[in-house]
Amino acid sequence: MNRTAVPQSVSTTSKTMTSAPRFLPSGDTALVVEFSDTIDRHVSVLVLALAQRIDDAALDGVIETVPTFRSLMVHYDPLRLPHAQLKARLAQLVEGLSASDAAGRLWHIPACYDPSLGPDLSDVAERTGLSVADVIAMHSAETYHVYMVGFLPGFPYMGDLPAKLALPRRENPRIKVPRGSLAIAMTMAAVYPLESPGGWPLHGRTPVWLGDLRRASPALFTPGDKVKFEPISLSEFEALSARAEAGTLTIEPREIADTGAADR
Repeated sequence: MNRTAVPQSVSTTSKTMTSAPRFLPSGDTALVVEFSDTIDRHVSVLVLALAQRIDDAALDGVIETVPTFRSLMVHYDPLRLPHAQLKARLAQLVEGLSASDAAGRLWHIPACYDPSLGPDLSDVAERTGLSVADVIAMHSAETYHVYMVGFLPGFPYMGDLPAKLALPRRENPRIKVPRGSLAIAMTMAAVYPLESPGGWPLHGRTPVWLGDLRRASPALFTPGDKVKFEPISLSEFEALSARAEAGTLTIEPREIADTGAADR
């Protein structure tokens, strides 16, 4: 099954569900547990807490769990675990589910905000009414929560972007977005793990490969991780990029042992 890191809650108090989740069939081999119709960190932590409970329970017939913003998809083998039995077991695991403070992982990711690497940086500043320096300071000051990974292998949907930086997607998506590009859209921040088409405004780049098949776990982040960006110069970016290309650049997370540590 998918091992999922469970982060600390966004406050220092434990929060329990106030309403029962919905159980929604998704074909004949998956069941979705939907917690809410809104996106926030409390809902995300409940999703990840259930994923951890399922993992700990080691249910025979459950193949994988996939966290999303506000729900958890459970893939299963109906020949080993019929739908009705899985639903009943999940209903038991959901009882008393709490978004308690727990250990997690905090990543410090180098990020270069040189205009040559952030083609939309000046546009972001103009559209938000901020200076370029303020955009950089605001983006790098935040500790982001990885809600889910998708779209591309290792592509992290991270929140919550400061309200002053919230912008819509570009009207004309780019055909090619370079690997490592820092992007923002609406309330989310992201990093493109691979070169791909993309429509999010780009304001910088990291030399770290978030998707790398040379690693045992190709995707660097998992849902529930915390991420902080640390500004670096263009020369530092180029040096670290060379190491990343050679496979010698290693970034290790810090375990979050105390509640709220990643939000300070």
